[in-house]
Parts: sequence; C-alpha cells; structure tokens
Amino acid sequence: MKFYVVAGEKSGDKQGALLMQELLNRRPDISFAGLGGARMHALSPDSIEDWAEQAAVIGVVEVLRHVRFFLRRLKEMERRIATDKPDGLLLIDYPGFNQRLAKRVRARCPGIKIIWFIAPMVWAWHKSRIPKLAAMLDLMLCTFPFEQPLFEKAGLRTRFVGHPLADDILATRNGNIREAQLIGLFPGSRMREVERHFPVFLQVATRLRTLHPEWKIETSASSPKLLQKMQRMAARAGVPEETLNIHLGNYHSLMDRAQAALVTSGTATLEAALHNLPFALVYKVAWGTYLLGRLLLTIRFIGMVNILAEAAVTRELIQRDFNAANCIAELERLMQPTEREQTLHDMSSAVCCLAQSGGSAATAAREILQLF
Repeated sequence: MKFYVVAGEKSGDKQGALLMQELLNRRPDISFAGLGGARMHALSPDSIEDWAEQAAVIGVVEVLRHVRFFLRRLKEMERRIATDKPDGLLLIDYPGFNQRLAKRVRARCPGIKIIWFIAPMVWAWHKSRIPKLAAMLDLMLCTFPFEQPLFEKAGLRTRFVGHPLADDILATRNGNIREAQLIGLFPGSRMREVERHFPVFLQVATRLRTLHPEWKIETSASSPKLLQKMQRMAARAGVPEETLNIHLGNYHSLMDRAQAALVTSGTATLEAALHNLPFALVYKVAWGTYLLGRLLLTIRFIGMVNILAEAAVTRELIQRDFNAANCIAELERLMQPTEREQTLHDMSSAVCCLAQSGGSAATAAREILQLF
C-alpha cells in the first residue's frame, strides 16, 4: 500500500509524521512519498522531501512573489502521482496548495482516494467551496465537531477525529504552578504580529505598574530575533525590565503559570483555553485587510473558543477596541475570582470535546484504513 503525503509547514509536518507513524503501526507494509518537513522526511528519507522552510510563506504578497515556485511544485506533484498511481493521497492542512493539488489529481487520476486531515476553514470564509471539496475528496478528517455536519451535508464522508493541540497540551500542561499575581502577554509568533500588538502591550504594562503594582507582567518571545525586536521596542518606549519581563522560551510554560492574559488571535487562543488560562483575544491588522475580512467573514466570532461555544466566552478586542484601556479593564475583570471561575467554566465546556480517546492521529489512521 502506498500513499503520497503533502504538508507545508512545521505544524503540518508534525501532524503528518504522527499520522504516518500511526498508519505504520497498523500496516507496516505502507510506503510513503511526497512533501513535508523534517519529521516526515525522517520517517521516509528516500521519498519524502523536506520543503517546509520554502513552503512556509505567509500573506498574499509573499505568495504572489513565489507563485512560480508553487506552480512548479504543483505540476511536479501531479506528474509524480499520475506516474506512480498510489493507493491514496493524504493532504495535511496547507489549504492553498493542497486544494489545487486535490483538484488536479481528481481530474487526472480518478481512481486514487484523496483524504484531507485537518479540514480547511472554508466555513469561515468560503462556504461555497464545501461542495467543491466534496467533489474532490473521498474522506475529510476534521478537528472541530461542528465541521462534520457541514461537510457531510455536501455528501462528503467526514469524521471528527479530535484536535492535535488537545493531545499535546493535555499531556504536558502543569496545573500546579499557577502564580496568583502574574499576567501573561502573548503578542504572536510572527514579526508583523509583534509590530502591531506589542506597542499596546507596552502601554498596558506601563499603566498596570501604577494601577496594580502587585501584579507581575511577563511575555515570551518565540525566537531570538523576536526577543531582540521586543527588547528594542520596550527600550524605545521607556519600559524597564522590572515593568515587563521579556524572555526567550516556550510560551506554554507561561500559559501554565499566568493567572490571566491578553492573547493575539490565532492558534494561541485555543492553546490558552486548553491551558485553563482566562484571556481576552486581541487583534489588529491594516484597515484595508480588516474591512475586506469583515466583508468575507461569515461567522459571528473570530476566536475558536467563542465559535465552539457559540457565545462570547472570551472578549474579542479588535482594531479600535484593542487599546490599553480596554485591555486593562478586561484583565481587571478576569482577575476577580467570580468572573475568573465563570470564564474557566465556560472555556472548559467549549473545548472539552476536542480530546479523543487515543489521540487525533490514531483516530485518523483508523478512519483512513477503514476507507480502504
């Protein structure tokens, strides 16, 4: 049995490798080929190329700048799959590339079964694409429970397999190191996110030193480059180290230790909820991007905790609402015991369904083999 596998970023490489290993545990005769990262390459060094660094392109302008590279890789993968005729094509997240590849493979090789693990968020932006995906795919493996009926309604075989983040965090989080007076600030893991969000965080830290001198404020940088950037921004704003502790390290530890937090919209908000950390979601982009997003967005909330709960469990401070005064007011609310406990209860209720027995990769592997 042979599968082609395609993942495009480090997170997809990790989930792809876990899925490959679970498939091998059940069927040692399976072979793999395709594109991934270091982890997937290690499992199949002769036939899976590590292209994660080249593939991790963010933003419309960057994608357009590299369009020839992606078109060349798309044609190459289509040709290889048509020549090798594997039993299946496993697509791991990475929707921009993988949706185009699925369309080409379905047209050229209709006998190959196509499976997608970690469903693209078309329900937020492009619901019209759901029937198109149903026509291309044989199996959708989704990580949020509300996605299953959406894809099934279009006639696509769909299974909810749990979320990989729940597997990771619930297995490693430390619930015994919470610090009662510690505030966590999470500006994002990309340079542009830090440039947009960290100036407001510096204002928050400065004002909190006067309003709540008993509180400790801490943030972590995901790379040495970001650490230097954040330190320079703090120095220019006149924020001393004793006001805001900026360190290099794993922000999951800070999520275990903090009592309340401000978290930039994205995966980190779901991670905070899984760490039982009450937070306010913050987000700021260029006004043109924001206005376009509001036109395209088809859902009420942007935070996954609120989407899962279908209610405003965590406050979303976006664009003009993302300012120091609103951030401080929300932190003060979350530091009150009654409000904090209610938020924790609502967050837990929203995310408790994401962990599946045995883990998402194992569940996905079982569903894939059942398809065959």
